[in-house]
Amino acid sequence: MKPVTLTTERLVLRPFEPSDAPVVHAACQEPDIPRWTSVPSPYGVADAEQFVGTAVPAGWRDDTAYHFAVVTRADGALAGAMGLVRLDRLRTPERQAELGYWAAKEQRGRGYTAEAARAVLRWAFRDLGVERMEWRAEAGNEGSRAVARKLGFRMEGTLRAKLVHEGTRRDVWIGSLLPSDLAEEPGPYGSGGPAAPDATPYLPYPG
Repeated sequence: MKPVTLTTERLVLRPFEPSDAPVVHAACQEPDIPRWTSVPSPYGVADAEQFVGTAVPAGWRDDTAYHFAVVTRADGALAGAMGLVRLDRLRTPERQAELGYWAAKEQRGRGYTAEAARAVLRWAFRDLGVERMEWRAEAGNEGSRAVARKLGFRMEGTLRAKLVHEGTRRDVWIGSLLPSDLAEEPGPYGSGGPAAPDATPYLPYPG
């Protein structure tokens, strides 16, 4: 996949660049990010450089993960990170991906994460052909779940002992979003009807 850039009213979502390493490193010093995500802890400058300089371009090139830097249009400040991961099922009959994100502490509470996520979701449904988007987070990550619910994800339950974090098995919350779940909104990924039709017929279990 050739890297793409998405825009919203207040944000630009672009692939991370090597010059982003210092601000990514600074953001990941906030304890909640390594606590609730898979970033290394402690998070060093070398970790940030490896992520923006090696992991991100490899993900786009190999179609394994599409990571975006979420920056404000007003001043270019890093608001967070947004990505589509687990793309091994994107080009199979499952047509599935997973949405992941974190927000820089000083930019929280402004609705940036949900705004960025809606743009990524519409791009995924319309341009990539995703038919089921998953969200997962360690059980207890209330902030991430609040964003997912705001986006329309339906909570599907708890996966017991699914995650190993710091040598301990932990439970994981899981939710899903279908193209037909995403409400119409104005803008480049919101005009002209719903996000996308469900391309493969869906037969819900009536029980």
